[in-house]
Amino acid sequence: MTSVVAPSTAAALLDPRWLTRTEDGTRLPALLWSAGPGWRMISNAVLGGGVGERGWVLNAQVAHGYRRTDPERHLADLADAAGLHGTGVGLMTAADVAAYGRGVDDGATAVATAGVRVHGWAAAPEPVTSGPQAPGTINVVAALPVALSDAALVNAVNTATEAKVQALLEAGYDCSGTPTDAVCIAARTPGAGDELHAFAGPRSLWGARLARAVHQAVRAATPVPGE
Repeated sequence: MTSVVAPSTAAALLDPRWLTRTEDGTRLPALLWSAGPGWRMISNAVLGGGVGERGWVLNAQVAHGYRRTDPERHLADLADAAGLHGTGVGLMTAADVAAYGRGVDDGATAVATAGVRVHGWAAAPEPVTSGPQAPGTINVVAALPVALSDAALVNAVNTATEAKVQALLEAGYDCSGTPTDAVCIAARTPGAGDELHAFAGPRSLWGARLARAVHQAVRAATPVPGE
């Protein structure tokens, strides 16, 4: 059995492995990041969401019109089929995961998959839909090679979201995202003597790097409006 060695850098963590599967006669891909030990993550993902030690991140593409009502179970089954063990983060999207975008800024790394067929503003006066099309979802996975406090992890989610919205506006979209966007931020587990960063806002050292990396990744992954 081969031992698992934790990546020493955020860039190494976000080097994805390509997986494929067949569901209902359709060939579907997924992106897998194997973190190994030594990483804490925060996420709003349906599988492995919250804050804690996480060993992997799976971003699985599903068919448009996805109708399963047990996505957590579905993702857990996909993780089992991929041979994953322990606690990880599972994300879903109807967007083409092969068209992911990547951003790097001085140690901070981000990867985004972006489907924007259904999008809008978070504070719209009431839920608005544009027909039967399923949301494509914008999934952002980012990693920092430093330890963050719990509060800084929450701060990092906010920073990544701000950068995502900036990228969408610059790409020509009049929106703050899709109804099903998800984010996962990974940071090192603090060890003895490690500096624990208390801030990750957009003007802090690592928050600024995170924001630029996420901005690059979302811009790279977002299709041109109308295409």
